[in-house]
Formats: sequence, structure tokens, C-alpha cells
Amino acid sequence: MLLFLIIPFDDYIRALPNILLIILTITFPAIIKRAHFQKIKKVPFFLFLLFFGYITLNSLFSGRFETDIVILKKIAIAFGLVILYLPVQYNRKVQKAVIFSSIAAILFSVISIVYSANTNPIFEFGDSRMMIEALLVDRLYLGLISVLSILFSYRSMRKSYHPHNAYYLAAIVINTLFIVLVISKIAGLVLFCLLLIRQGYGIKKNIRIPIAIAFLGVMITGLFFLKVQQEKSSDSPIAFSAFLNKNFGASNTTQTRLITWGCSIDILKNMDISLTGIGFKATKDQLALCYQTKIINAQKKELFISQRYNNHNQFLDILLSSGYLGLLLLCLFVIWTFMKNREHFFQTAILCTFIAYAMVENIFHRQIGAYYVGLILIIVLANRSYRQIDDPKEA
Repeated sequence: MLLFLIIPFDDYIRALPNILLIILTITFPAIIKRAHFQKIKKVPFFLFLLFFGYITLNSLFSGRFETDIVILKKIAIAFGLVILYLPVQYNRKVQKAVIFSSIAAILFSVISIVYSANTNPIFEFGDSRMMIEALLVDRLYLGLISVLSILFSYRSMRKSYHPHNAYYLAAIVINTLFIVLVISKIAGLVLFCLLLIRQGYGIKKNIRIPIAIAFLGVMITGLFFLKVQQEKSSDSPIAFSAFLNKNFGASNTTQTRLITWGCSIDILKNMDISLTGIGFKATKDQLALCYQTKIINAQKKELFISQRYNNHNQFLDILLSSGYLGLLLLCLFVIWTFMKNREHFFQTAILCTFIAYAMVENIFHRQIGAYYVGLILIIVLANRSYRQIDDPKEA
């Protein structure tokens, strides 16, 4: 509980999560029992193990283990949390820790924004650099924490009247308002999609298919429209970025992703990725070379190269770094896990959240991302440990 409570404050108390992980690891052998392994959904668990084992051995035999170990350790943290969770008897304290941590992160960020606004006469609200820097952690991860908190709060509410429902409802409202305040477009889009998905789990089963068809229709139409506009804007990711900025008010972060995605596609076209990939470090090296030629603005070019921006898409990153087989194993894990959890909205929503954020962020490149991927893996891989979430007991 303490581990997930302090994760948003990792930049301020970086040593404490590591200390807690060490304590959990040391005490694990003393309390683990054979019966605890019955919690695991076997096929999805072994698929993720196969994925992690492959990219590790691939790095080892390709002679790039020393440079890839930084990323491999973070994936190991996510997978290790699933193992360490096995002896835990779930009693809703972990989900409460996530809810409390989101509220604490929101309070910290709001106080920081108010302080910055009062001390800086040129402070700008909205999608400004000053606003973003006043937040506790990156806006994307604050949005992820809020989405998870909303899902946990929603799942904790009883269908019948219970006094605790008011607290969970308040947490949902606070997190939703905060997403609007910091203009986290990704979090807002994820919540909107989850709301649509929730309609498919309603009592009226006859409306599920029309809703699904309408949702897919909107997505396909939107993707087709963007593809046509991208072709009209030439092959340059900068030109397409300018189109989005003109017509949809694309933010700096959106433009950043369009540039990194465009360079990733160029690497795929110009290099032999094969089954093994080029490694995590070599991927960043190639992206830096692409920024050198693709970005015209000198200041932006210097920023991208000096910060060595990754490709902001975990699936693209695995494809470039570990090859087509690595991506195949990751996608196979996601698809199989979805099939095993598709009858339960909560697990499905958690998995969809993982997919959505993996599409716009290299979540295995940040330690905070590894922690929350570990939490997501616990939920979608645990067979019996989250039965209480499906049927909460009255206190």
C-alpha cells in the first residue's frame, strides 16, 4: 500500500520505493506458498514471461545487453511486482492507496500552480511550459494516475446505498476536474473511450453491437481522414504537424510525438530491423540522426537531440529495438489477455488504458511508468486476487 501511495512523489523520495521493493523481495520467500500461484492466469502470464525472456536473451546474444539493461530493469520491475503480489490477500487497500496518491498528487500540483501564479507575473495557465513545470510529475503520468484512480473509485462503489460511495464519487469528480484543469487530452480521450466501452457492459445487451459499430466507425473515419491529410502534407512529419496545429490546435506535446513517430517510420523504411531489432540505445541514436535532418527550427532541433527524445510509442520502440518477433510477442500477450478478461469491464478498462498510454509513451523507459505497468499487470493477470473488486463485500 505504501509503495503505490508514494509513487507519484518518486522524484522527491526516489530511494524509498527502491527500499520498499528490497523489503518485499527479502520477505517474499518466507511467506510465499504454492497455493498463491493459483492466482495467476497461466497463459497470459507465460506470454508476458516469454516476451520479457525473449527481449532479454535477444539483447544478450546480440551483444547489446550492457546498453539495454537500463530498459530491461524497468520491465523487470513491472513483471516482478506481479510475483511479489502473489502472497498478498487483497482487501482493497492497494486500490485505496492509488486513490489517495492521486488526491495527494492533485493537491501538490494545485498548490504548486497557485504558488507559481502568485509569484510569477507572466505565468500562463493552459497548455504552457510554466503550467506543466508546476505539476508534480509529467502531465501524461498525472493523467494516467487520475484515470486509474477514477477506475478504482468507480469499481469500489456499491450498487446499493453505502456511505463510502460519496467519498468515491468525490474522488471521481476531483480527478476529472483536474484532468480538465491541466488539459490532459490523452487522459480525457481515454476516459471518453472507456465510457463508450462501458455501454457494452450494460443491462441492455441489444445495444452493444450498434455502439461498438458506431465507435469503430468513428475511429476508422478519423484515422482515414488523418491519413489523407498526411499524404497531402507530403512525407514530412513537420508538415503534418503544422496541419494539425492549424486545424485542431495541436499542442507542443502532440507536435513532438508527430516528429518522433515520423522519424521512427523513417528508420523502419531505411534500416533492416529483421527479427532481432537494433537495440534500445541504437534506436535513440538513429532517432537523434533523424532529428538532425528532419527538424528545421534550430532551437527545437537542439532540444530533441540533447534530450535524446524517444519515439513516444512503446509498440514502435519494441519493434525497432527488439524486432518483429518482440512486437509479435507483446501484441500476442495483449490480445490473449484481452480475450481472457473481456467479460469483465474493470479488467478490460485497465488493459485498454495500458494500450492507450503505450501508444503515446514509452512507458518502460520511466521508473514511474514501470510501477504503474506492474499494477496493471497485477489486475489483468491475477485470477482470484481481484474477485473482491468484482463483488465488493459490505463493510
